[in-house]
Amino acid sequence: MKTRLLRDIEVSEVGMGCMAFSHGYGQIPPEEYSVEAIRNACRNGCTFFDTAEIYSPNLSGIGHNERIVGNALHGVREQVVIATKLFLNGFEAIGRGSVYHAVRSHLEESLRRLRTDRVDLYYLHRMGGVSVEKIAEAMGRLIEDGLIRGWGLSQVDVPVIQKANRVTPLSAVQNIYSMVERDAEKGVIPYCLENNIGFVPFSPIASGLLSGKITVDTQFEKNDDVRNWVPQLSKANIAGNQPIIDLLKRYAEMKDATSAQISLAWMLHKYPNVVPIPGSKNKERIVENLEAPMELHSKYEGEGRFKGFKYYSPTPLIFEDKWAYDYDPTAPDLLIPSETTITIPVDDPTRFRILYAVWPIGENHLD
Repeated sequence: MKTRLLRDIEVSEVGMGCMAFSHGYGQIPPEEYSVEAIRNACRNGCTFFDTAEIYSPNLSGIGHNERIVGNALHGVREQVVIATKLFLNGFEAIGRGSVYHAVRSHLEESLRRLRTDRVDLYYLHRMGGVSVEKIAEAMGRLIEDGLIRGWGLSQVDVPVIQKANRVTPLSAVQNIYSMVERDAEKGVIPYCLENNIGFVPFSPIASGLLSGKITVDTQFEKNDDVRNWVPQLSKANIAGNQPIIDLLKRYAEMKDATSAQISLAWMLHKYPNVVPIPGSKNKERIVENLEAPMELHSKYEGEGRFKGFKYYSPTPLIFEDKWAYDYDPTAPDLLIPSETTITIPVDDPTRFRILYAVWPIGENHLD
């Protein structure tokens, strides 16, 4: 698998969210199965594993998921990147004497559970009453201590990112992002691109919605299943997003891929700093998600010998000029009306990236 950078931390293009082995998707599998699933992901090219101190059954304890991840990756520690997260409130910081000592106390417990001497990427899980500047200062000291390589924030907006980044440069921001949850495109992702910050989407398959396997009639598990209450899986949103699900299914059939793979490839194609971390408790689904980058690198990448491309699209077609985008990330996409045939005369066929539906004709097939 190809790699990407979260500032200066190199990771596989697709990572693995490990939460489902402990919380959020109903009954959890036996620990032996979870450990083997994580190790199998590693064998299949994944080098980036995401956990958090709070991930435990019903969120009723601390560290269940970290222990699983630590046991799974202990034998390959030098080959992987481990990310974990902490919660911190103002009262705890006061009780520990300083924000630094409070954060370090959380980190030391995570290190013990993860069976390692360092965390590669340490996130503040949510803002909780402590100024982000003080958090950033504490993270900077932990980097100097050699206990973490980089740090990040989760579910934050641009003003918070700016404040933090001025104190200690961020390695990554982890926010919700998918085809049906795109608020991050308005400001967070462009800011991260400009400032060499990785963007790590959680729930990139929208809690399974974009897999095409969830309908308005789907019944989720009764105990500890977030799918019962997340907004993207309300019956109204499932029905409202059905055109996107149908589009994904059509392209998945064209590519001999799954809808989930296409949805992951879509965001990888859009942004070079994006590293999604789909989660699953099913070993086969995990490997399937890791294969999404293979669906991205199609014949479209070309070899430079073509002098142009010709397309006919029965529906509106959106292109992105990568040269213009690299120069100015805010440059608008190129909209081609429906019922239109266009020719793109370029020596470099990788200049243009297809963002939405395209129906190729002629010799230069892109399917």
